Amino acid sequence: MMTSRDRVMAALNHREPDRVPIDIGGGYSTSISVEGYERLKQYLGITKPSEALDDIFRIARVDTEVMRRLGSDCFPVVCGSPSNWTPPPSAPDQFIDLWGVKWKRVQYSEGCYYMELHESPLARARLKDLDDYPWPDPSDPGFTDGLREEVKTIYHETDYALMADSGFKSIWEQAFFLRGYQQLLLDLVRNPDFVSAFFSKILEINLVATARFLDEVGHYIHVVRTGDDLAAQADLIMSPAMYRRILKPAYKRYIDLVRSKTKAKIFFHSCGNITRLIDELIDTGVDIINPVQVSAIKDTAALKAKFGERITFWGGIDTQHVLPRGSVDEVRSEVRQRIRDLGPGGGFVVAAVHNIQADVPPQNIVAMAEAVQEFGAYPLKA
Repeated sequence: MMTSRDRVMAALNHREPDRVPIDIGGGYSTSISVEGYERLKQYLGITKPSEALDDIFRIARVDTEVMRRLGSDCFPVVCGSPSNWTPPPSAPDQFIDLWGVKWKRVQYSEGCYYMELHESPLARARLKDLDDYPWPDPSDPGFTDGLREEVKTIYHETDYALMADSGFKSIWEQAFFLRGYQQLLLDLVRNPDFVSAFFSKILEINLVATARFLDEVGHYIHVVRTGDDLAAQADLIMSPAMYRRILKPAYKRYIDLVRSKTKAKIFFHSCGNITRLIDELIDTGVDIINPVQVSAIKDTAALKAKFGERITFWGGIDTQHVLPRGSVDEVRSEVRQRIRDLGPGGGFVVAAVHNIQADVPPQNIVAMAEAVQEFGAYPLKA
Protein backbone atom coordinates (compact mmCIF):
# COMPACT_ATOMS: atom_id res chain seq x y z
CA MET A 1 0.00 0.00 0.00
CA MET A 2 1.35 3.41 -1.00
CA THR A 3 1.72 6.39 1.27
CA SER A 4 -0.44 9.41 0.53
CA ARG A 5 2.58 11.25 -0.81
CA ASP A 6 3.60 8.45 -3.15
CA ARG A 7 -0.01 8.01 -4.28
CA VAL A 8 -0.46 11.67 -5.21
CA MET A 9 2.91 11.94 -6.93
CA ALA A 10 2.26 8.81 -8.98
CA ALA A 11 -1.06 10.26 -10.14
CA LEU A 12 0.54 13.62 -10.95
CA ASN A 13 3.19 11.85 -13.01
CA HIS A 14 0.45 10.02 -14.95
CA ARG A 15 1.08 6.64 -13.42
CA GLU A 16 -1.56 4.48 -11.77
CA PRO A 17 -1.04 4.34 -7.98
CA ASP A 18 -2.72 1.82 -5.67
CA ARG A 19 -5.88 3.93 -5.76
CA VAL A 20 -7.05 7.31 -6.98
CA PRO A 21 -5.94 9.98 -4.47
CA ILE A 22 -8.50 12.15 -2.67
CA ASP A 23 -8.16 15.69 -1.34
CA ILE A 24 -10.45 16.94 1.42
CA GLY A 25 -8.77 19.84 3.21
CA GLY A 26 -5.57 20.19 1.23
CA GLY A 27 -6.00 23.78 0.13
CA TYR A 28 -8.05 26.92 -0.33
CA SER A 29 -10.32 25.40 -2.99
CA THR A 30 -10.55 21.86 -1.63
CA SER A 31 -11.64 22.38 1.96
CA ILE A 32 -15.01 22.65 3.75
CA SER A 33 -17.02 25.68 4.84
CA VAL A 34 -16.95 26.42 8.55
CA GLU A 35 -20.58 25.37 9.12
CA GLY A 36 -20.27 22.27 6.95
CA TYR A 37 -17.13 21.26 8.81
CA GLU A 38 -18.79 21.59 12.20
CA ARG A 39 -21.62 19.33 11.03
CA LEU A 40 -19.11 16.82 9.69
CA LYS A 41 -17.17 16.74 12.97
CA GLN A 42 -20.36 16.19 14.91
CA TYR A 43 -21.32 13.35 12.55
CA LEU A 44 -17.89 11.74 13.01
CA GLY A 45 -17.91 12.27 16.78
CA ILE A 46 -14.84 14.53 16.74
CA THR A 47 -14.78 17.29 19.36
CA LYS A 48 -11.42 18.94 18.75
CA PRO A 49 -11.83 22.75 18.33
CA SER A 50 -11.82 24.04 14.77
CA GLU A 51 -9.42 26.48 13.14
CA ALA A 52 -10.04 28.64 10.09
CA LEU A 53 -7.91 28.31 6.98
CA ASP A 54 -9.38 31.55 5.61
CA ASP A 55 -11.62 34.04 7.40
CA ILE A 56 -12.92 35.90 4.35
CA PHE A 57 -13.95 32.83 2.37
CA ARG A 58 -14.82 31.07 5.63
CA ILE A 59 -13.24 27.69 5.14
CA ALA A 60 -11.97 25.38 7.85
CA ARG A 61 -8.51 23.97 8.38
CA VAL A 62 -9.40 20.29 8.31
CA ASP A 63 -7.89 18.47 11.27
CA THR A 64 -5.60 15.50 10.63
CA GLU A 65 -8.00 13.20 12.49
CA VAL A 66 -10.78 14.15 10.06
CA MET A 67 -8.40 13.69 7.15
CA ARG A 68 -7.45 10.26 8.43
CA ARG A 69 -11.06 9.21 8.83
CA LEU A 70 -11.81 10.31 5.24
CA GLY A 71 -8.61 8.96 3.71
CA SER A 72 -7.48 12.37 2.47
CA ASP A 73 -4.02 12.47 0.91
CA CYS A 74 -3.11 16.19 0.94
CA PHE A 75 -2.10 18.78 3.52
CA PRO A 76 -2.09 22.58 3.16
CA VAL A 77 0.98 24.79 3.46
CA VAL A 78 0.08 28.50 3.67
CA CYS A 79 1.83 31.74 4.50
CA GLY A 80 1.58 33.42 7.87
CA SER A 81 -0.09 36.70 8.77
CA PRO A 82 1.64 40.05 8.19
CA SER A 83 3.42 41.43 11.22
CA ASN A 84 3.53 45.06 10.04
CA TRP A 85 -0.15 45.45 9.15
CA THR A 86 -3.40 45.23 11.06
CA PRO A 87 -6.91 45.55 9.61
CA PRO A 88 -8.21 49.15 9.68
CA PRO A 89 -11.27 49.84 11.82
CA SER A 90 -14.54 48.90 10.15
CA ALA A 91 -18.18 48.21 10.97
CA PRO A 92 -18.90 45.04 12.98
CA ASP A 93 -20.17 43.17 9.92
CA GLN A 94 -17.35 44.35 7.64
CA PHE A 95 -13.64 43.73 7.14
CA ILE A 96 -10.92 45.54 5.18
CA ASP A 97 -8.25 43.20 3.87
CA LEU A 98 -4.53 43.62 3.24
CA TRP A 99 -5.14 45.07 -0.23
CA GLY A 100 -7.68 47.64 1.04
CA VAL A 101 -10.72 45.76 -0.25
CA LYS A 102 -13.82 45.99 1.94
CA TRP A 103 -15.84 42.82 2.60
CA LYS A 104 -19.27 42.61 4.20
CA ARG A 105 -21.02 39.81 6.02
CA VAL A 106 -24.04 38.49 4.09
CA GLN A 107 -26.40 35.98 5.69
CA TYR A 108 -27.43 33.11 3.41
CA SER A 109 -29.34 30.88 5.75
CA GLU A 110 -29.78 30.37 9.45
CA GLY A 111 -26.33 30.08 10.98
CA CYS A 112 -24.53 30.45 7.63
CA TYR A 113 -22.95 33.58 6.19
CA TYR A 114 -20.25 34.60 3.74
CA MET A 115 -18.04 37.64 3.42
CA GLU A 116 -18.97 39.23 0.10
CA LEU A 117 -17.11 41.92 -1.84
CA HIS A 118 -18.56 45.24 -0.65
CA GLU A 119 -16.29 48.07 -1.77
CA SER A 120 -13.49 48.18 -4.35
CA PRO A 121 -11.02 50.93 -3.39
CA LEU A 122 -9.72 51.50 -6.94
CA ALA A 123 -13.14 51.64 -8.59
CA ARG A 124 -12.61 55.22 -9.74
CA ALA A 125 -8.83 55.24 -10.01
CA ARG A 126 -6.95 56.51 -13.03
CA LEU A 127 -3.57 55.45 -14.32
CA LYS A 128 -1.80 58.21 -12.38
CA ASP A 129 -3.35 57.01 -9.11
CA LEU A 130 -1.73 53.57 -9.15
CA ASP A 131 1.68 54.74 -7.95
CA ASP A 132 0.17 56.44 -4.89
CA TYR A 133 -2.00 53.54 -3.76
CA PRO A 134 -0.96 51.86 -0.46
CA TRP A 135 -0.13 48.44 -1.91
CA PRO A 136 0.63 45.46 0.38
CA ASP A 137 4.24 44.93 1.39
CA PRO A 138 5.21 41.54 -0.07
CA SER A 139 8.36 41.49 2.06
CA ASP A 140 6.53 41.65 5.38
CA PRO A 141 8.42 39.16 7.60
CA GLY A 142 5.23 37.82 9.13
CA PHE A 143 4.41 35.93 5.94
CA THR A 144 7.38 33.60 6.37
CA ASP A 145 8.45 33.77 10.02
CA GLY A 146 8.99 30.23 11.29
CA LEU A 147 7.53 28.73 8.11
CA ARG A 148 10.55 26.68 7.05
CA GLU A 149 10.77 24.73 10.30
CA GLU A 150 7.00 24.24 10.44
CA VAL A 151 6.87 22.77 6.94
CA LYS A 152 10.03 20.74 7.44
CA THR A 153 8.40 19.10 10.46
CA ILE A 154 5.20 18.31 8.52
CA TYR A 155 7.26 16.89 5.66
CA HIS A 156 9.27 14.56 7.88
CA GLU A 157 6.58 13.58 10.39
CA THR A 158 3.69 12.91 7.98
CA ASP A 159 3.33 11.20 4.62
CA TYR A 160 0.91 13.71 3.11
CA ALA A 161 1.45 15.39 -0.22
CA LEU A 162 1.97 19.04 0.66
CA MET A 163 0.04 21.66 -1.33
CA ALA A 164 1.46 25.15 -0.91
CA ASP A 165 -0.25 28.50 -1.42
CA SER A 166 1.71 31.71 -1.01
CA GLY A 167 -1.47 33.77 -0.71
CA PHE A 168 -0.17 35.94 -3.57
CA LYS A 169 -1.03 34.29 -6.87
CA SER A 170 -4.12 35.67 -8.61
CA ILE A 171 -4.05 38.62 -10.99
CA TRP A 172 -7.50 38.80 -12.56
CA GLU A 173 -9.41 38.11 -9.32
CA GLN A 174 -7.28 40.45 -7.22
CA ALA A 175 -7.75 43.12 -9.86
CA PHE A 176 -11.53 42.89 -9.88
CA PHE A 177 -11.63 42.86 -6.07
CA LEU A 178 -9.75 46.16 -6.20
CA ARG A 179 -11.47 47.64 -9.25
CA GLY A 180 -14.92 46.05 -9.37
CA TYR A 181 -15.93 43.25 -11.71
CA GLN A 182 -18.02 45.25 -14.18
CA GLN A 183 -15.58 48.14 -14.31
CA LEU A 184 -12.63 45.84 -14.96
CA LEU A 185 -14.45 44.14 -17.82
CA LEU A 186 -15.07 47.57 -19.35
CA ASP A 187 -11.42 48.49 -18.81
CA LEU A 188 -10.27 45.52 -20.88
CA VAL A 189 -11.73 47.21 -23.95
CA ARG A 190 -11.82 50.92 -23.09
CA ASN A 191 -8.73 51.38 -20.94
CA PRO A 192 -6.01 48.86 -21.92
CA ASP A 193 -3.12 51.05 -20.73
CA PHE A 194 -4.65 51.18 -17.25
CA VAL A 195 -5.19 47.41 -17.24
CA SER A 196 -1.59 46.75 -18.29
CA ALA A 197 -0.16 48.95 -15.53
CA PHE A 198 -2.67 47.65 -12.97
CA PHE A 199 -1.90 43.99 -13.67
CA SER A 200 1.83 44.73 -13.60
CA LYS A 201 1.54 46.20 -10.09
CA ILE A 202 -0.28 43.10 -8.84
CA LEU A 203 2.09 40.72 -10.61
CA GLU A 204 5.21 42.34 -9.14
CA ILE A 205 3.80 42.04 -5.61
CA ASN A 206 2.89 38.41 -6.24
CA LEU A 207 6.34 37.62 -7.61
CA VAL A 208 8.17 39.05 -4.61
CA ALA A 209 5.89 37.45 -2.02
CA THR A 210 5.86 34.06 -3.74
CA ALA A 211 9.63 34.03 -4.20
CA ARG A 212 10.13 34.65 -0.46
CA PHE A 213 7.56 31.98 0.38
CA LEU A 214 9.13 29.37 -1.90
CA ASP A 215 12.63 30.17 -0.64
CA GLU A 216 11.37 28.83 2.70
CA VAL A 217 9.20 25.88 1.65
CA GLY A 218 10.06 25.02 -1.96
CA HIS A 219 12.25 22.05 -1.05
CA TYR A 220 9.49 20.32 0.91
CA ILE A 221 6.34 20.80 -1.12
CA HIS A 222 4.76 18.75 -3.89
CA VAL A 223 2.15 21.08 -5.38
CA VAL A 224 1.97 24.87 -5.70
CA ARG A 225 -1.56 26.24 -5.91
CA THR A 226 -2.29 29.21 -8.12
CA GLY A 227 -5.30 30.32 -10.12
CA ASP A 228 -7.85 32.86 -11.27
CA ASP A 229 -11.52 32.37 -12.10
CA LEU A 230 -11.48 32.84 -15.88
CA ALA A 231 -14.82 31.30 -16.84
CA ALA A 232 -18.50 31.20 -16.01
CA GLN A 233 -20.95 28.31 -16.26
CA ALA A 234 -21.26 28.43 -20.05
CA ASP A 235 -17.93 29.74 -21.31
CA LEU A 236 -14.97 32.04 -20.73
CA ILE A 237 -15.39 35.52 -19.33
CA MET A 238 -13.02 36.88 -21.98
CA SER A 239 -11.99 35.66 -25.41
CA PRO A 240 -8.92 33.45 -25.79
CA ALA A 241 -7.33 36.26 -27.79
CA MET A 242 -7.86 38.70 -24.92
CA TYR A 243 -6.48 36.16 -22.47
CA ARG A 244 -3.37 35.65 -24.59
CA ARG A 245 -2.77 39.38 -24.82
CA ILE A 246 -3.31 40.52 -21.24
CA LEU A 247 -2.96 37.55 -18.88
CA LYS A 248 -0.92 34.78 -20.45
CA PRO A 249 2.42 36.66 -20.34
CA ALA A 250 1.85 37.48 -16.67
CA TYR A 251 1.01 33.86 -15.83
CA LYS A 252 4.11 32.72 -17.72
CA ARG A 253 6.33 35.03 -15.65
CA TYR A 254 4.72 33.84 -12.44
CA ILE A 255 4.99 30.15 -13.28
CA ASP A 256 8.58 30.55 -14.47
CA LEU A 257 9.37 32.09 -11.08
CA VAL A 258 7.73 29.17 -9.30
CA ARG A 259 9.65 26.68 -11.46
CA SER A 260 12.92 28.38 -10.52
CA LYS A 261 12.20 27.86 -6.80
CA THR A 262 10.72 24.36 -6.55
CA LYS A 263 10.20 21.07 -8.37
CA ALA A 264 6.56 21.02 -7.23
CA LYS A 265 3.75 20.62 -9.74
CA ILE A 266 1.75 23.71 -10.72
CA PHE A 267 -1.95 23.60 -9.76
CA PHE A 268 -4.24 26.13 -11.45
CA HIS A 269 -7.72 26.79 -10.06
CA SER A 270 -10.45 28.24 -12.25
CA CYS A 271 -14.16 27.68 -11.84
CA GLY A 272 -16.45 27.46 -14.85
CA ASN A 273 -16.02 26.00 -18.31
CA ILE A 274 -12.36 26.69 -19.09
CA THR A 275 -12.06 24.03 -21.80
CA ARG A 276 -11.04 26.58 -24.45
CA LEU A 277 -8.12 27.74 -22.28
CA ILE A 278 -6.65 24.41 -21.23
CA ASP A 279 -4.13 24.31 -24.09
CA GLU A 280 -3.09 27.87 -23.22
CA LEU A 281 -2.62 26.99 -19.55
CA ILE A 282 -0.58 23.92 -20.42
CA ASP A 283 1.58 26.14 -22.59
CA THR A 284 2.37 28.40 -19.62
CA GLY A 285 3.51 25.41 -17.56
CA VAL A 286 0.38 24.37 -15.66
CA ASP A 287 0.37 20.70 -14.60
CA ILE A 288 -2.99 20.46 -12.82
CA ILE A 289 -6.46 21.85 -13.53
CA ASN A 290 -8.92 22.37 -10.66
CA PRO A 291 -11.82 22.11 -9.84
CA VAL A 292 -13.11 20.45 -13.05
CA GLN A 293 -16.57 21.99 -12.65
CA VAL A 294 -18.66 19.15 -14.04
CA SER A 295 -21.88 21.17 -14.02
CA ALA A 296 -20.16 23.33 -16.67
CA ILE A 297 -17.83 20.78 -18.32
CA LYS A 298 -20.22 17.88 -18.54
CA ASP A 299 -18.39 15.29 -20.65
CA THR A 300 -15.45 14.34 -18.47
CA ALA A 301 -14.62 11.30 -20.60
CA ALA A 302 -14.10 13.59 -23.60
CA LEU A 303 -12.06 15.95 -21.41
CA LYS A 304 -9.76 13.09 -20.44
CA ALA A 305 -9.44 11.89 -24.02
CA LYS A 306 -8.42 15.33 -25.28
CA PHE A 307 -6.12 16.55 -22.50
CA GLY A 308 -5.45 13.63 -20.18
CA GLU A 309 -1.92 12.87 -21.36
CA ARG A 310 -0.81 16.45 -20.70
CA ILE A 311 -2.68 17.58 -17.59
CA THR A 312 -3.90 16.22 -14.26
CA PHE A 313 -7.52 16.76 -13.26
CA TRP A 314 -8.11 17.61 -9.58
CA GLY A 315 -11.73 17.79 -8.41
CA GLY A 316 -14.72 16.64 -10.42
CA ILE A 317 -17.30 15.74 -7.75
CA ASP A 318 -20.32 17.98 -8.28
CA THR A 319 -21.07 20.46 -5.49
CA GLN A 320 -23.84 22.26 -7.34
CA HIS A 321 -26.36 19.43 -7.32
CA VAL A 322 -25.10 15.98 -6.29
CA LEU A 323 -23.26 16.64 -3.03
CA PRO A 324 -25.82 19.05 -1.50
CA ARG A 325 -29.02 17.47 -2.80
CA GLY A 326 -28.21 13.95 -3.93
CA SER A 327 -28.70 10.75 -1.99
CA VAL A 328 -25.77 8.71 -0.71
CA ASP A 329 -26.25 6.37 -3.67
CA GLU A 330 -26.18 9.31 -6.09
CA VAL A 331 -22.95 10.55 -4.52
CA ARG A 332 -21.43 7.10 -4.92
CA SER A 333 -22.54 7.00 -8.55
CA GLU A 334 -21.03 10.43 -9.18
CA VAL A 335 -17.67 9.38 -7.74
CA ARG A 336 -17.70 6.14 -9.70
CA GLN A 337 -18.41 7.95 -12.98
CA ARG A 338 -15.67 10.55 -12.51
CA ILE A 339 -13.14 7.88 -11.59
CA ARG A 340 -14.15 5.85 -14.64
CA ASP A 341 -13.86 8.92 -16.88
CA LEU A 342 -10.78 10.65 -15.44
CA GLY A 343 -8.85 7.97 -13.57
CA PRO A 344 -7.39 5.64 -16.25
CA GLY A 345 -3.61 6.00 -16.49
CA GLY A 346 -3.41 8.22 -13.41
CA GLY A 347 -3.70 11.99 -13.76
CA PHE A 348 -6.71 12.34 -11.44
CA VAL A 349 -7.15 13.44 -7.83
CA VAL A 350 -10.71 13.26 -6.49
CA ALA A 351 -12.02 16.36 -4.75
CA ALA A 352 -15.26 18.27 -4.54
CA VAL A 353 -15.79 20.98 -7.13
CA HIS A 354 -14.49 23.84 -4.97
CA ASN A 355 -14.98 23.93 -1.21
CA ILE A 356 -17.73 21.77 0.26
CA GLN A 357 -20.50 24.12 1.32
CA ALA A 358 -22.68 24.27 4.43
CA ASP A 359 -25.65 22.66 2.67
CA VAL A 360 -23.80 19.39 2.01
CA PRO A 361 -24.96 16.67 4.45
CA PRO A 362 -22.04 15.09 6.31
CA GLN A 363 -23.13 11.61 5.23
CA ASN A 364 -22.58 12.69 1.63
CA ILE A 365 -19.03 13.81 2.41
CA VAL A 366 -18.34 10.44 4.02
CA ALA A 367 -20.01 8.67 1.08
CA MET A 368 -17.71 10.50 -1.33
CA ALA A 369 -14.63 9.43 0.64
CA GLU A 370 -15.78 5.83 0.99
CA ALA A 371 -16.65 5.59 -2.70
CA VAL A 372 -13.06 6.54 -3.60
CA GLN A 373 -11.85 3.62 -1.50
CA GLU A 374 -14.37 1.31 -3.14
CA PHE A 375 -14.18 2.36 -6.78
CA GLY A 376 -10.74 3.97 -6.98
CA ALA A 377 -8.47 0.95 -6.54
CA TYR A 378 -6.27 0.22 -9.55
CA PRO A 379 -6.69 -1.56 -11.87
CA LEU A 380 -9.98 0.26 -12.28
CA LYS A 381 -13.07 -1.83 -12.84
CA ALA A 382 -15.46 -0.90 -15.63
